Amino acid sequence: MLDRVDESGELASVRYFANDLQILRAGRFVRCAVTGQRVALEDLRYWNVELQEAYASADIALQRWQKLHEGGA
Repeated sequence: MLDRVDESGELASVRYFANDLQILRAGRFVRCAVTGQRVALEDLRYWNVELQEAYASADIALQRWQKLHEGGA
């Protein structure tokens, strides 16, 4: 679950599911787990359910997945 303090009070707290998300605390954005950049909730498309992390783009999500799985298989 993403839940970080932000002085603007606009940071949302979100629980991620396979095909959906649940807003736990209202806000306008979440932070990308890799870059730290703001991702508006209406633009949020990529996340990791197991890690409960949001990503700003498909490329960033792929980079994170590759880093988590390097050396495996």
